[in-house]
Amino acid sequence: MNSHSVDGQPVPARPVVRLPHEQDVFIRMRSSQDRVADAITAFAGRMEFVYIHAVWFVVWIALNEGLVGKAAVFDPYPFGLLTMIVSLEAIFLSTFVMVSQNRQAQRENVRADLDFENNVRSEVWSVHIGKALGLDPEGIEKRVQEIIAQSRASMNGTSSGVPVDPKTL
Repeated sequence: MNSHSVDGQPVPARPVVRLPHEQDVFIRMRSSQDRVADAITAFAGRMEFVYIHAVWFVVWIALNEGLVGKAAVFDPYPFGLLTMIVSLEAIFLSTFVMVSQNRQAQRENVRADLDFENNVRSEVWSVHIGKALGLDPEGIEKRVQEIIAQSRASMNGTSSGVPVDPKTL
């Protein structure tokens, strides 16, 4: 008896099924612009970004209030140039955030598609295994629907919240 047989019967070769990983699919979809937008958004979402801006504003205001001399003043009160720069920065940052959010939505769609494919694959295999074991697929599906309905009722608070007894599965 060789290693490729069980009780003298040949074991069929295992099919090569490779599910794409969500990150692999998503990386192929990313452009250099997407990577730049993600890097900017990631930096803007950190506390270092806040600290840098706090220091920048303090220095700007100190310079323009004449604390280091009148010759250093370049944007006197009410700091119109600072206001314009901060407004432009806010516009660009909000755009980068929206770009990153759109990419996250795309990533969620890819993840959902892969999850769906995996669920379909699992269901097909389960039905075939059940049939090979002589189980009744319709009876099993009816029981699954009952359990799902009971679970949803429990989550919605419309039932007593009694968990499904594993013995009844």
